Amino acid sequence: MGLTDLLLALVNVLCGGSTTQEQPPSEYQKPHAEPQETITTPPEPRVAPDDYRQEKPISEPHVDHRPRQDQNQINQHDEHYMALRAKANERGDMMAQCFQQSHEAYGRRDGARAKELSEQGKQHERTMENLNAEASAWIFRQNNQDRQPGEVDLHGLYVKEAISYTEKSIQEARQRGDAEIRLIVGESHHARRRGHHSVVILGKGLHSDGHVAKVKPAIEDLMKKHNMPTQVDPHNEGVLIAQLC
Repeated sequence: MGLTDLLLALVNVLCGGSTTQEQPPSEYQKPHAEPQETITTPPEPRVAPDDYRQEKPISEPHVDHRPRQDQNQINQHDEHYMALRAKANERGDMMAQCFQQSHEAYGRRDGARAKELSEQGKQHERTMENLNAEASAWIFRQNNQDRQPGEVDLHGLYVKEAISYTEKSIQEARQRGDAEIRLIVGESHHARRRGHHSVVILGKGLHSDGHVAKVKPAIEDLMKKHNMPTQVDPHNEGVLIAQLC
């Protein structure tokens, strides 16, 4: 080997590290991967159940927020009921007129005319009673159709009618073995049937002078007649509690 070859070999030794491509280490390590941005799919909006979709405000019935009128008052102002009472009152006026004229005819010693007018008056009386019976049956049925056994609502009844229904209620309550009967008088809360209580609901009597109920004192007298001790409900002053036994 000449001098020139020796110099070239020396140059290669000195400069070869910078020109030779750097080899990877024996254990190759992958470069750290850049953190990938997580793509999050937004959740789909929740869909209400089908049954909820059907309950849209537009389809809901209109709710009347005005104070509800008492059903008893509605029944007492029913056209059919009022017409029956009006017809009965007309017959009552005609009855009174016939009886008055009959009395006058008798005073004139006109016996035949007096008898004729008396018979007419009795006929008007029977018609009046039939009309009132129809009216009382209707109002009683309407007021009591949704009530529990033992609850008796006497709104819209005349005194004699109220007494009749109350006596029937007392009899039925005793047959059931009820311990007491609850009499709701005047304006009061609706009573609920508790245990073996029989409930009688009393309204203001028709044709009451000065708006003073005639039904209440009549029913109180009826309780005395049946020897039934009575006291005011401590939770509702409009309720009378009468012991059946």
